[in-house]
Amino acid sequence: MLSLNNLGIICISQALQHSPKLLAIRQWLSKASSRATLCNNSITFSSKGTRRHTGFRLLNESTVKHVSSLQTTFCTASVKLHCWNCSQSIEQTPAFFCLSCNFVQPPDERASYFLIMECDQTFALDTQRLQKTYLKLQRSLHPDNFSQKTMKEQEYSEYQSALVNKAYRTLLKPLSRGLYMLELNGMGIEEGTDAGADPLFLMELMEINQALDEARSKEESAKIGASMKEKLKDLTEQIDASLHKGELQDAKALLAQMKYFANIEEKVKEKLSELM
Repeated sequence: MLSLNNLGIICISQALQHSPKLLAIRQWLSKASSRATLCNNSITFSSKGTRRHTGFRLLNESTVKHVSSLQTTFCTASVKLHCWNCSQSIEQTPAFFCLSCNFVQPPDERASYFLIMECDQTFALDTQRLQKTYLKLQRSLHPDNFSQKTMKEQEYSEYQSALVNKAYRTLLKPLSRGLYMLELNGMGIEEGTDAGADPLFLMELMEINQALDEARSKEESAKIGASMKEKLKDLTEQIDASLHKGELQDAKALLAQMKYFANIEEKVKEKLSELM
């Protein structure tokens, strides 16, 4: 694992009773997830956002949940990284492989999901390009490719794989992407019903849920589903405009609405399965 002495300031607030390997994975993925209350809190949401790159692979769900459970707060200064194998300077960010010896590297803590997935830091990103990047990284970083390599390379490929999968899943859907962009700017949306929400909006949600519960045919359920798609499409456009202008509070309010409608859309899918 990359020596922590090479990093700026790292504060780890979780217990050390876990196995060394699981703790290492947790540390890497928790930091990279960055809940980025990073030192740099000045994020610009524009279509000309900073370009960024990635890592990859899906570990089993329990491992990912364990990894995500470790919350780490840290700040990184300008740090010069070196290959753990040949000690050559690592200039690119993030670095999946050393350009000198081609050994897989540990995840780069300075990289956001946008940088990892080689995307512009914008809400309206190209999901087809995102998928192509994901598949490319998967082919090169999948742990199966390192089964005959050293134990350290196998572990680093696992870390990179888990991180790339999480980055891909987060950026793929508008809701999780928008929430992540808010997190990068130190904002979040609380779980549960928002007590401060517009009563008319809450009434609308209640009526939609009631109509879905009472739906007895695929046609009725599909009609509600189509309505949700339209609402989500409209919200996506509004959120993109708000983030582009830097109106984060407006974007936060719209994303809160999107959470509710996305939840109903999932219920519609479940309802349609039941009626098949």
